Amino acid sequence: MKKVLLDTNAYTALRRGDERILDVLGRAEIVYMSAIVLGELHAGFKGGSKETANRRELEEFNSRPTVRILHVTQETAEIFGMIKHRLKTAGTPLPINDVWIAAHATEAGAFLITHDEHFDAVPGILRWK
Repeated sequence: MKKVLLDTNAYTALRRGDERILDVLGRAEIVYMSAIVLGELHAGFKGGSKETANRRELEEFNSRPTVRILHVTQETAEIFGMIKHRLKTAGTPLPINDVWIAAHATEAGAFLITHDEHFDAVPGILRWK
């Protein structure tokens, strides 16, 4: 996997020392962080007792040379609409933030590193298992 995108739960698992995720990241050429994932992480930091330390660790992670931040673009929005429509039609809706994250992974052609199996319902998603 040359390109990967970390979901919120994968970043959290990484910070807790998940060796499998660390191994995947060590082999990836590009590690994408979705602005949506960053928002979820910052919301979680606000609810915890280590907000400053967590923010600092995230900033350090994001400053690594292999890490790229994905922002929402017109293309992201179009992919989001396609994915959301297909999931609704199939009767397999996902939480709205996860649809955005799936759109970013699809747009980037990256494997989505996540522990959430519900992403398997997304047509064409490349999900790490």
